[in-house]
Amino acid sequence: MDKTAYSNHAQGWELAEKSTLNSESGTLAAFRTRAESAGFPQCSVAQGSFLRFLAGRADAASVILLGTGSVVEAIRLMDGLSGRGQFTAVDSSPEGASLIRQTFQEERNSVLRLRAVNTSAGTYFPRLNPADYDLIVVSGDCRNYQDAIDHAPRLLKSSGQLVFTDAFALDAEPKKGGIMNPANRSDKAVTLRTLMDTLSQEDHLESCLIPVGNGMVLAAKDKQA
Repeated sequence: MDKTAYSNHAQGWELAEKSTLNSESGTLAAFRTRAESAGFPQCSVAQGSFLRFLAGRADAASVILLGTGSVVEAIRLMDGLSGRGQFTAVDSSPEGASLIRQTFQEERNSVLRLRAVNTSAGTYFPRLNPADYDLIVVSGDCRNYQDAIDHAPRLLKSSGQLVFTDAFALDAEPKKGGIMNPANRSDKAVTLRTLMDTLSQEDHLESCLIPVGNGMVLAAKDKQA
């Protein structure tokens, strides 16, 4: 790929972020600003729109968000549930879990059920019923990614989906170049490289890497698993 192609791809990414198809409401933008002011990086506009679309098109009734102050992702996923079902936020930060509860109380006026807990997935996931979830989205702290790989296959329904955001490891330290820079040995970059290797060898999960936002890995549980 030459410099012109790289430039065109960069402009395409910028267009997706600014497109009216992916636009955020003023209320959502305010929640984004609040979360970022509290020190929590938020997903890109296009990525949030994609998550909403994914939750809606999958006709999901039970969704888990495993993150760290991932407020915008939470709102977008709840929007995709269209006010019904169960939304579970497992947040590695007490402040993040509190922000998600506040967001739900301020904005949600529906039959959607919320569970928002501040704990690790390794502690909380063993308590959940097997084969009970349509969609699990993973973001934030790098430890969340390995916990999801360990537990998601048990928790997902047949054909359930597992989504990893910030797959390029650019959210917290973009200057390090993410997983694209071989010299970047940060915890998150190393974790994500390992995760992709693990998924490529996983028999019961079909997966792909796509360049939405800061990169996303999509995986689906085998119908027979």
